[in-house]
Amino acid sequence: MRETYYVGAYWLKRAESAERCAQRAQDFFQWLSRCDPTFTQWFEQAYSREEALKLRFEPDATTFLEMFGREDNQDVGGGFIISAWNGQRSGDGSVIHFSCGVASHIVPNTCVLDPPREGPVAERMLRAPVLTLILRAMVLAWEPEVGIVTSNLHRAEVLKKSKVGTFPGWVMYFSRRRGPVPPLPAPVHVEPVEDKGTLIVLTPKRFTASNPAHVELANQVGEILDRAGLLNPLQPWDAPAPPSR
Repeated sequence: MRETYYVGAYWLKRAESAERCAQRAQDFFQWLSRCDPTFTQWFEQAYSREEALKLRFEPDATTFLEMFGREDNQDVGGGFIISAWNGQRSGDGSVIHFSCGVASHIVPNTCVLDPPREGPVAERMLRAPVLTLILRAMVLAWEPEVGIVTSNLHRAEVLKKSKVGTFPGWVMYFSRRRGPVPPLPAPVHVEPVEDKGTLIVLTPKRFTASNPAHVELANQVGEILDRAGLLNPLQPWDAPAPPSR
């Protein structure tokens, strides 16, 4: 079975104006454009490829403000929702969904990128350095509480978990709000993202749920992170940071 992957960033209860969300979105797409050549053009999603190709847009703050003014891009609980496609053929394409400015205690703000599933673009993109850059772009723009890059199969079939922030993945991000990252075993790589938090890369090779060594490493690192208090559900943005264990 061919494994598929996703890159996601999540934060809870952070109400922000349309102007602030539009600026964050512009920043995200600017950083994203440096991650891969296929991230330099974007289209609104539609019911068909032909229709979507007529909906190209410039990912700048002015455009996002206009898009946020449309009813179908407004979240019923407040905030804004956008979906975009990079125009590549089926299998080689990437799709982004993001919601921001949502003040709910229950429904998180999110930024999720579904990268290509197969083909030459997927072979180029589904590598730790590129996916780490994509997650870093999300962190710099959106300042989430947590972020993750992982295999859908690993999450759904091996871990059988879906609650954001509670499980390990191939690449992880933890905001400083969650506390310090403890020492982790080789070959795990740890790096800061400015003063915002920490990225953790389990393995430089493509992480797969079919590789027992990868699954064992994820379990081992997950246990260490859980003991350190890092694998917890999202907390409201205005809540005090949990004490370090």
